[in-house]
Amino acid sequence: MFSLSNIPNILTLFRVSCIPLIIICVIFQNFFLNWLALSLYILACLSDFFDGYIARKFSIESTFGKFLDPIADKILVISIIFILVAISKIEGLLIFPSLVIVIREVLVSGLREFFAKNKPEIDVNKLSKLKTCLQMISLGFLIIGDDFKYIDNIFLLGEIGLWLSSFLTIYTGYLYFRNSVKSFRE
Repeated sequence: MFSLSNIPNILTLFRVSCIPLIIICVIFQNFFLNWLALSLYILACLSDFFDGYIARKFSIESTFGKFLDPIADKILVISIIFILVAISKIEGLLIFPSLVIVIREVLVSGLREFFAKNKPEIDVNKLSKLKTCLQMISLGFLIIGDDFKYIDNIFLLGEIGLWLSSFLTIYTGYLYFRNSVKSFRE
């Protein structure tokens, strides 16, 4: 039965279901399909904001949502990075910030699983949300890349954003690890 309490989980599932469609569109590197991929990607990113907002605003956070939401975010970001590497939109030195992002996401997932068995979960801080937002915006610029006719260096904005988000990724990963260890010891 549909109820308000299901909306955050539906949005999270929507985000996950968009990923294969985005990947298929990006693979072909066609003007129309790139814009369709970007549109789906933007909807997926917006669903990330709204599922959390609705869950907190109406106090309808669920165990399923707490489990799937961060995984959906990681799957979205990592999938887009992988497909952009596969089609050579991410190459050369840009591989390094991408690798940092992927490694951090895997490490944090492992930490969450380990510490969840031993202590209550560590809350996501605002800097981590900013990191995710910057990653998502940067990847959006990289998806559309050369197809954006109004700004000459839109791809460069994506590259710069990816580098900046990788530095935030390292810092927020450190904070997450430090806070997890501190919480574990208490």
